Amino acid sequence: MIPMTFARSETFRSIGHILAADVLPALYRSQKLPLRISCLGVASYDAGDDANSFDRVIQLGECPSPEGAIQAAALRVARGDICTRPDSFPYFQPRIMLIQDRDQRLVLAGEIRAGIILWQQPVATDAEARRIVTEASRLRGMAFRTLAHADARALRYRAAVLEARLVDPFWRETSADLLRLPQAA
Repeated sequence: MIPMTFARSETFRSIGHILAADVLPALYRSQKLPLRISCLGVASYDAGDDANSFDRVIQLGECPSPEGAIQAAALRVARGDICTRPDSFPYFQPRIMLIQDRDQRLVLAGEIRAGIILWQQPVATDAEARRIVTEASRLRGMAFRTLAHADARALRYRAAVLEARLVDPFWRETSADLLRLPQAA
């Protein structure tokens, strides 16, 4: 009798590997959905001086996927459809778009400029995250000591843009992959 040996097919994956690589991560991710979209900006009731304005976060909605959240956020910014409800602020300048999961962990964030969102690349390591936290804290400290209201807001805004890279470790790889896609640019 001749023993038969089977060559492992490159396309064959064990059920354990499928569970560990595909099913369990998808189930865990689904527990974090829907994703919430919000916008940080400067609000005021009149177009007057900067002293009467204040920072405000506007909730924009929810999406079932990171891809959908990116598209929905970009569409709202492109249409200028951020603060349009009747009870909204008459003057709102959007600054940063945020996408967070159900646990309010950051999935992705981007700076809003000229009607587009410049999505920030997530940090790659915990060491890089610590450097960003240190720099953002330094900027916020400078803002606290600054007497000029507009200068303090500018420093806080720079800190917030830096912190936009502080994507939760669970979402870092997904967010980095999304930013590599052409439609995210």
